[in-house]
Amino acid sequence: MSTTSAVTEPSAAQSANTKGRVIFSSLIGTTIEFFDFYAYATASVLVFPKLFFPNATDINAILSSFAIFGVAFVARPVGSIVFGHFGDKLGRKGTLVASLVTMGLATFLIGLLPPATTPGWVVLAPLLLVVFRFLQGLALGGEWSGAALLATENAPANKRAVWGTFPQLGAPIGFIIANVMYVVMNSFLTAKQFEDFGWRIPFLFSIIMVAIGLYVRLKLVESTSFKKVLEEEKVAKVPLAATFRHHWRAVIAGTFIMLATYVLFYLTTSFTLTYGTATDKVEVARAAAQKAGKPFDASAFVPGLGIDRGLFLWMLIIGVVFFGIFTVVSGPLAEKYGRRRFLLWVTGLIFAFGLAWGLMFGPGTGAAMVGLIVGFTLMGATFGPMAAILPELFPANVRYTGSAIAYNLSSVLGAAPASFVAIALWQFGKGSTVWVGVYLALAAVLTFVALLLTKETRDAEFEDNVSA
Repeated sequence: MSTTSAVTEPSAAQSANTKGRVIFSSLIGTTIEFFDFYAYATASVLVFPKLFFPNATDINAILSSFAIFGVAFVARPVGSIVFGHFGDKLGRKGTLVASLVTMGLATFLIGLLPPATTPGWVVLAPLLLVVFRFLQGLALGGEWSGAALLATENAPANKRAVWGTFPQLGAPIGFIIANVMYVVMNSFLTAKQFEDFGWRIPFLFSIIMVAIGLYVRLKLVESTSFKKVLEEEKVAKVPLAATFRHHWRAVIAGTFIMLATYVLFYLTTSFTLTYGTATDKVEVARAAAQKAGKPFDASAFVPGLGIDRGLFLWMLIIGVVFFGIFTVVSGPLAEKYGRRRFLLWVTGLIFAFGLAWGLMFGPGTGAAMVGLIVGFTLMGATFGPMAAILPELFPANVRYTGSAIAYNLSSVLGAAPASFVAIALWQFGKGSTVWVGVYLALAAVLTFVALLLTKETRDAEFEDNVSA
C-alpha cells in the first residue's frame, strides 16, 4: 500500500493517538530533550570553563568545555543503536519513555555537581561531567527518532511532512525556555551568584518537565505501522544488522542530508555566543586576565564583537523565534513541492549564507542580529522536513534504527566538531569569521550532493513497507 492509497478508516491506534495527543507527546519530549541540551550548551560557554577547568588558560578552558560538549555527539550514535534496537523490537512507546528518563536524570545530576575547585573534586567533577554528558547524548540519540516516528507514523495520508514538524518545534521552544531562564538570571543575579548557584537552576528545573512528559507519553499506544510489523511477524531479529545489510545507502544519504543543518545550527548558537560576547579590545582582555591571575599573550589575542552577554542572549532568542516560525512553514512547503526539491533550494541558500557569513558577523551588533535572523530562518526551513525525510528512507521494521543512526551519525560529523572547528578558524582568521562561513558553505555542498543522489520520498511506501 502506498502512502497515497492509505486506508481512510482510522485504526484503533490512530483513534487512541489523537492529533492533540500526538502533537503534545512528540513536542513535549523533544522540547525537554533540547531544553536539557541547550542548558548545557549555554553553561559550557558561560560558566563551565571557569568552574571545571580553573587552572587552564581562557582559550584552553573554553576548548576543554567544548570537548566535553562534543562527548554527547559521540554518544548519540550509540544511543541510536541502543534505543533503535528496542524501538524496532519492542515498540516506540516504551523506548521513548526510557530515553526521556535517561536524559532527565543525567541533566538533573549535572545540576548537583560541585565545581572542580572543591577539595577532592578536582578530577572527579570534570569526570562526572563527562559521564553525565555522555548519558545526555545517549538519550538524545534515541529520543529524536522516536518522536519523529510518533508524529509521522500517526499522520494522515499526505500530511507526514506537516505532522513531522511537531517534534521539530521542540528544538526552538526548548532553546527559548532555556535561554530565557539564563537571561532572567543574568538580570537578577550578580556574576558571583550566577557562578555559585544560578547556572544550576535550569538543570534542576528539568526534572519537573520530565515528569510532565512522562505523564503524557505513558498514555500513548503503539502506531499502526509498528503493530502491523508485529502482526505479520516481520520484526527484525537484529535491527542494526538488517539496517546496514539492506539499507546502508539510506544511512549514508540520511547522514549527509542532515550535515548542513547541524553545522548551521551549532555555528549560529554555540559559536556565535562565544564570538559575539568575546571582548573586542585587547586592553580589556589583558585586565581580565590579570584580575584572574592568568598569563596574557597580546599576540595571541583574538577579538570578538564585545556584545554584552545578556543582550546577545536576547538576540539569540529573537533569532530562534524565526527558527520556530519557519519550522512550521517548511512542513506544508515540503509536502507541496516534495522534500528533496524543497531542501535543495534551502541548502543552496545555506551555501550562499556561508559565503556571506563574514559580512554579517563582523561589522557590529546590527549586522550580527541580521545574521542571526537569516541563519535561524534557514535553520527552521532545513530542520522542519527532516522528521519526514529521514524516516521515509527506511521500512517500518528498521525505521527507528535507520533514521536514528543517520540522524546521529550526522551529529558526529556536523555538530560535534562545529564549535571547535569554528573557534580554530576564528583564531586562524585573527578575529575574522570569513573562514567560519567557508566551513558552513562546504557542509552545504556535501548536503546538496547527498540530496541530488537521493530519490524523492514524499510518495514512498510507509505503513506496509518492511524489509526482508
